Amino acid sequence: MVKRILSASYLALILLFIYTPIMFVMVFSFTESGVMGDWQGFSLSLYQNLFAGPKGKQILEVFLNTLEVGLISALFATLLGTAGAIGIFFFKKKMKRTFSFINQIPVVNAEIVTGISLLLLFLVFALPRGEVTVILAHITFSAPYVVLSVLPKLKQMNNNIYEACLDLGATPWRALRTVVLPEILPGMVSGFIMAFTLSIDDFVVTNYTTSTSFDTLSTFIYKDAVKGGLTPSLRALSTLIFIVVLTLLFVMNLRTGKQKQKENKR
Repeated sequence: MVKRILSASYLALILLFIYTPIMFVMVFSFTESGVMGDWQGFSLSLYQNLFAGPKGKQILEVFLNTLEVGLISALFATLLGTAGAIGIFFFKKKMKRTFSFINQIPVVNAEIVTGISLLLLFLVFALPRGEVTVILAHITFSAPYVVLSVLPKLKQMNNNIYEACLDLGATPWRALRTVVLPEILPGMVSGFIMAFTLSIDDFVVTNYTTSTSFDTLSTFIYKDAVKGGLTPSLRALSTLIFIVVLTLLFVMNLRTGKQKQKENKR
């Protein structure tokens, strides 16, 4: 009983430590005050004027940059990660273990190492830093997470169906399209959402691979804070992004739960 209370208290403290700053930002997004902590009455003006004025237009541009980078990088990361997961799954045991280990290195690697490595790579190939290099960087660090999302679905798949499809005269591509892809689609969707949220969230790698003329939300917020304080409208935007990401995670977990129920019924 004591151990259970201590465990619950420890978990509550961790959650409090993580979510208190977020709740603080969300609460003060409903007041016009230019300073965090100075409540000046309930107001929706920060939401109503989010993209209004010169600063609002800049925030809108940066927001669209972030969405564009996130969607494009997540799409290509999903395609590459799915292809990688299928390749790893059909490898022989020794090769499968080797490539699974290689795939996990970027996941546990420090972001600053990834950022510096990509920066040096772009410099070697004389690629001008900007939107393209940021997208390439985001694909690079997101694809391994897609592999980790898709591999469990491949392991749950009945491999005999794929082999039977080939025996009945289907080409490998047709068997892949009609048998494998429908089975791993939930893992691909989860991988896409994961890659998208990682892209929106990333600052370190983006900061090393972008230019002064191209910003995502993370780099823009950092520069804005360094200048001497956060633009109040960013509190409203941060709240909206948090709600959207939370909704995506909820939908993803709901899908996973329903799928597990179906599998248990089988």
